[in-house]
Formats: sequence, C-alpha cells, structure tokens
Amino acid sequence: MTYDFRDKVIVVTGGAGGIGGAMCRRFAGGGARLVVVDIDEVRAERTASELPGTGHIYLSCDLLDRAAVERGLDSIAATHGRIDVLVNNVGMTSAERFDVRSVESIEREIDLNLLSPLVATRLAIPLLRASGDPRVITAVSLGGIFPLGETPIYTASKFGLRGAMLAIGLDLRGKGIKAGSVLPSATDTRMLQQEAVDGGNSMQFQDQPQQPADVVRAVVSLLDRPRLEAYVRPSQSRLVRFAMLAPNLLPRLFPLFRKRGERGMARYLEDLRRRGLAHQVGGQWELVEES
Repeated sequence: MTYDFRDKVIVVTGGAGGIGGAMCRRFAGGGARLVVVDIDEVRAERTASELPGTGHIYLSCDLLDRAAVERGLDSIAATHGRIDVLVNNVGMTSAERFDVRSVESIEREIDLNLLSPLVATRLAIPLLRASGDPRVITAVSLGGIFPLGETPIYTASKFGLRGAMLAIGLDLRGKGIKAGSVLPSATDTRMLQQEAVDGGNSMQFQDQPQQPADVVRAVVSLLDRPRLEAYVRPSQSRLVRFAMLAPNLLPRLFPLFRKRGERGMARYLEDLRRRGLAHQVGGQWELVEES
C-alpha cells in the first residue's frame, strides 16, 4: 500500500532541522498539512512558510517544558482537531566525554532524547485518537542498538527510546494507533557536522554519511507498511545485530574499525570544507555560522 498524505495533519518535532525539514517538505509535497515544531521560532516559521501546499502552521516549543507542549497541542486541537501522524524527531548529542561533562548536561540530553518523545506521545494521544488512522513514528538511531563509547549518554537515551517505542508500539497497536521507529546511522545534518568538528565518535564514519532524504524514505516506508522498526541501510542493521551477539568481543573488534572511521571522519571534514560549511582556525575545525 502507498500512504495517502492528502489532507493528513502531520506534526514533526525538530521540524526546522535537516531531517525534520526534509520530512516536512516530502509530506507537504504529498498534500499533507504540516505542524512544524521547533525550539527555534525563526527557523520554524521559515520552514512552514516555504512548504508547498496550504494549511501549514509552526509552533515554537521547548519540548522540555511540559506546559509549552500542552499549549502547543491545544493550538493544534483548535486549528485541526486531530493529529494523523506524530513524528518524534528532535534529538541532540555532545562530544564531551562522560568523565568530564557536567551532570546537568547529562540530564538535559536524557530528558530531550528519551523523555520528551515519550511525554509528547502520551500528551498527543487524545488528538491521535481523533484521527481515523493514527500513526506515531519516532527517529531513534543505530545508537539504540550499538554502544558508542565516545557518546554514552546519547547511547543510553537511544537504547531507552528504542525499547520504549517497541513496547509502546505493541501496546498501542491493539488500541488502534500504529507506532514504529526508524533507526538511521550517521546523517549529514548540522548535528553531525558539529560532532565531526568537535572530534566526536569516529566509529559512525565507517561509510559516507547518509542524506536526510534517505531517512525520509525510511519514514515513508513505515507509513506505507506499518511495522515496529525500519532501517535506512539494512546492511548496517545486520552488522550491528551480529556484533551485539557477543558484546564482550567489542573491545577487540573496535580497533579493527576505528582507523577506518577516523579516515572517514577526515574525509567528511574535508567535504565540509569544500562545501563551505567548515574551516580550520589555528589548527582546529569550526563550523561556518549559518546565515
């Protein structure tokens, strides 16, 4: 089956970002009415205004502020009366190592990556039930299967989110709401670019980073054929699952892949330089500020 986007009300959190914006454009191009949710009001408004079609709105919302989330859902209820698809897409990571980062930064990353999608989904249930075919899609990560030593808090949040959404998907399916997750690997977005210049996890650069459009195709495939999980690159799913059959072997396996990952990161940084997105200052990589 091919999902019919026409007149569907689709809410995308992190909707002004690289992956979120690509989703919004794809869904709007199919005839959906988008609710672009982002903490950056200027970017959210610009994204909504540039979408094809009509009926799009934006919400400037800090997903860690429950009252703000509730106000946003009240606004959606007043405007549309329902949510057909909720896409939990917001997320963050940090290149700070666990043994030196602040406890406050740990709490914030867990709250944003793990708790905020669960809270948003729970609070959106009444509006989802008002739809004739409600869906929830959550962007998790291969980091929800494969431990990333340089970013353990990201790993913790994504392990937890993956498990929670599997359980929620099983629970809600019998109640008429289809829920599934997409598990992308490294994707060429501002977040990955920042991680690269900060010297983050090199293991994710085994291959050329995928594009936001690749993640969007995986999301559309979940809408076309609802299931609990979808992978952007099936080959990576098989590799990760194989490695996790014997987790105690990981310390021995990682050195085999690290050099390749470091070379891949170096190539990615040079690609960012060629694209005018990053440069070196005093031997240190920095992102070029967005206009």
